[in-house]
Amino acid sequence: GDGHLVANCDTTSEEGVAAAAEAVARTLGACDILVNTAAVLRPGGLDTLPLAEWNAVLAVNLTGYFICAQAFGRQMRKTGRGSLIHVASIAASNAQGQSGAYSVSKAAVVMLSQQLAAEWGPHGIRSNVVSPGLVVTPMSQAFYDTPGVTERRTAVVPLRRIGAPQDMADATLFLASDRSSYVNGEEIIVDGGFARTLMSHVPRPGF
Repeated sequence: GDGHLVANCDTTSEEGVAAAAEAVARTLGACDILVNTAAVLRPGGLDTLPLAEWNAVLAVNLTGYFICAQAFGRQMRKTGRGSLIHVASIAASNAQGQSGAYSVSKAAVVMLSQQLAAEWGPHGIRSNVVSPGLVVTPMSQAFYDTPGVTERRTAVVPLRRIGAPQDMADATLFLASDRSSYVNGEEIIVDGGFARTLMSHVPRPGF
């Protein structure tokens, strides 16, 4: 059917997530697909970053993913099938300065997904990552509202455009569907080729 349920919860709360998972199962049946996407950014240099800011980012961006995977994964194990999709970032494999624990948390998400893929694969459960590049979202909108930023960012992306949420949704849909039934433990980078441009910054006289 086309039934739906909106269940508010704090993803860093084991009790809150358990209640949401129970509500979903009661209303819609056992969970087949989990998309872990809640994230926060608390910018700052590591030399002065308060421990509370570090912990806050890890709690949402990493521990929350683990809590949700555990809670909804129990339902998947009972049915013997499921797909976990964790939203990370190209910052997972490219250190993003002045961003506090953000890059660290996203790198950990990639490893969490790989471990889930190895441990839960025998139960028919797949675990994969979607890593966005430059995307306009409510969290990043302020950057793009600054004059000149959109143009400068577009210029460094090989496809010459900034990503949209729909680009991420399309990759997520692939990983959620049976079209990716043999894809497990992988990371799909959705960034227009930006993360692969390192060598283009090297001056090469004559070329």
